This record gives sequence, C-alpha cells and structure tokens, in this order.
Amino acid sequence: MIQSMTGYAADRRAVGNAVVHLELKSVNARFLDIVFRAGEELRFLDMPLREALSAHVQRGKLECRLNLVLHQVGVSRELTFDAGLLDQLVRLERSVRHALPDAAPLSVAEVLRWPGMLGDESIDPAQLQAECLLLAKDAIDEFIASRLREGAKLAATILERVARMRELVIKVGPMLPQALADYQQRLATKLREAVAALDEERIRQEVGVFAARIDVAEELARLNTHLDEVQRVVEKGGAVGKRLDFLMQELNREANTLASKSVSGEVTAIALELKLLIEQMREQVQNLE
Repeated sequence: MIQSMTGYAADRRAVGNAVVHLELKSVNARFLDIVFRAGEELRFLDMPLREALSAHVQRGKLECRLNLVLHQVGVSRELTFDAGLLDQLVRLERSVRHALPDAAPLSVAEVLRWPGMLGDESIDPAQLQAECLLLAKDAIDEFIASRLREGAKLAATILERVARMRELVIKVGPMLPQALADYQQRLATKLREAVAALDEERIRQEVGVFAARIDVAEELARLNTHLDEVQRVVEKGGAVGKRLDFLMQELNREANTLASKSVSGEVTAIALELKLLIEQMREQVQNLE
C-alpha cells in the first residue's frame, strides 16, 4: 500500500510515578525532516527516536513531541519514608545535641522534607529509554496506520481519475478520422481560394504534410502508456510519490500537445478535461510518500 505524508498519532505510557506522552504528526515535504521537541530530561532520547522513525518513514516533515509528567493526574500517591535514613537522622541529631545541648530538635516537617526521606522520584535513564522506545513502537504503528489509511484514499482518487482519462482517450480515437477529413476539406478549399495557380497535386501534398503534423495518434498512445504506468505504480505501492510526480509531468506534456494539435472543438474540450484531471491527480500525488 502507498502512504500519505499526512499522519497523526498520540500515546502515553506510565514509567514509575511519571507518565510519558508522545505525539507524532507529519505533513508533506520533499525529503524526511524530523523535528524533535522534548524537555531537557528527555533530550538523550533524540537519536534513538530519530532512528526508530527513520526506519519507517521516508518522506515528510515529521514533528515528534515528548513530554514527561512526574505524577499522574487524578491518581493518589501513597507516601512512605525511608526508615534507614530516619535512623541515621536520629543518631546524628543525638550526636549534635550532645555537643550542642541548646540546639533545637528537628521538627517532623523538617524530617519529611529531608532529601530522599519520601523516596527517590528520579527515574533510571535506562528504564526511561526502554519504556519510551516501547511507547514509540506503539505510536509509530498507529502513525503508519493513519498514513496508510490516508494513502488508500489518495490512491482511490488517483485511480478514479485514471479511469476517467482512459474513457476520454478512447473517446478521442473515433473522432479523429472525421475531424481530420473535415479539416482537410476546409483547408483545401481555403488553399484553392488563396492560390488558384497551384495545381491539385501540390494542394494534396501540402494538405498531406499538414495532416501529418496534426496527427495525434502518437500522443494518444503515449497517454495510454503513461496511464498504465500510473496504475501499475499505485497498485505496486511503497514510496511512489516522486515517480508519480514525474508521470504527472509526462501526462501533462501529452495533453498539451493534444490540445495544440487539435482541429476539432470536441477534441480540444477533451484535452482540457484531461489537463484538469491531471492537475487533480498532481495535487493528490504531492501528499504521497
């Protein structure tokens, strides 16, 4: 399946007493451009996450936001003190009061505020990295799924335009012989009126040369060939954006030539509709990876 360069995913994961939030969103771009936004405590995850994202995404401007919330909102936290540290403080206080009898004793509030008394809230970096990479895996899976869903819609739109263009190209074929015959008759009449001295053989030669120049059979054949290739590329899937963009240029070139060679109002109208369909496809292709 083909992927759109537009995608979004967000997920969260509990790590100890904290919660890590990860958000991924992307828009179209010529190349892969990853923008990493995170607090200082998470900056060391920049390269691991970039590598994880680069393994799954080839094109697009991708923004990765990573946030660490130290306490889960709405979740009560049971406080416990460090008994060993409390024993040390008691012994130290006795030693200090033995040396300084007038020293004020430690209050309960001072004891509870002592660094480390209510436990260490810091998170081991190795554990944090492991949990964040697991979070990133889930978020990337959802992110790719969103790009695939959008890509499927774009592919369907492109194939609809291809089918309509095939109908128009087929429609042009039967029009050409009569359109050319009518145009040759009008041109021959004008030549006879303009240069009465020319013989009929010279007029037929001039009309034949001009008719060859306005023959669009080759353009119609190339249009069909390019449409076959567009359908093949879309159905094959993968990173197809650049290839399809090139094919849009080729289709547009043939449609322009068809319009410039047209000797019939009906053929001109079809050429203009072809150009409109190509432009609609080009807009969709710009969003494909």
